[in-house]
Amino acid sequence: MNTKRPFTTLVVDDEELARLRLQSLIRDYPETFELVGEAKNGEEAIEKLNRMRPALVFLDIHMPAINGFDVLKGLEYTPTVIFCTAFDEFALKAFETHCVDYLVKPLTKERFARTVEKIDQLVGETGTTTNLNKLIEQFNQEYRKHEATSIPVKVGDRVVFVRLDEASYFQADEKYVTMVTKHAKSYIMDGSLKKLEEKLPAYFMRVHKSYLLNKNLLKEAKKHFNNRFVLVLDDYSQTKILSGRSYYQAIREMLDY
Repeated sequence: MNTKRPFTTLVVDDEELARLRLQSLIRDYPETFELVGEAKNGEEAIEKLNRMRPALVFLDIHMPAINGFDVLKGLEYTPTVIFCTAFDEFALKAFETHCVDYLVKPLTKERFARTVEKIDQLVGETGTTTNLNKLIEQFNQEYRKHEATSIPVKVGDRVVFVRLDEASYFQADEKYVTMVTKHAKSYIMDGSLKKLEEKLPAYFMRVHKSYLLNKNLLKEAKKHFNNRFVLVLDDYSQTKILSGRSYYQAIREMLDY
């Protein structure tokens, strides 16, 4: 520990559950962090960061309208940044290369502990600002050219990457999202289906308020009563999903029905 701690800290994430989880982890290290607030979107983050000027920010990358990298561009000073991401291997390698730490959602206590250990290296590191600017430019260029090909999920005390083309569907529950692969493996994920939908490739489609499915695995669509479809997937379980009424027209267009 150094004499500059605890670091005044702001949490930025557009998902309430993610903010609460991160704040809970932060409070386990009162000697390291002084939590001064939170922001639920990019616009609010820029305003609070420039006004409060916390020493450190936990920053979500994927947010509507203004993403995490755009937030950094709008700052009048340079805080220490810990990125929070659900992105694929390319971004993770970039973060490691450019001396900016990252947390992969869903967050774990073990990984967060390693982040705390790395903060000393980030603060006062020569060239950090230059490297951060390079990371912003590189990520924005690559993000426009590449769709995510995999998604990180927690398995025990590890984070593994599951190829998205292996995913059959995503199902939302009250607090979590379950990803089911075409081989009938299930993974529990933090976050909302809406946020996930924004990150997934175009071959995933919302067919119900609680379901996103892989269109490439769609085997059959049977018209059901009351403007619904029974959608059958070509996976291990031959999964059947009953679509929501409000998605009827979009499914018809997809089927060219």
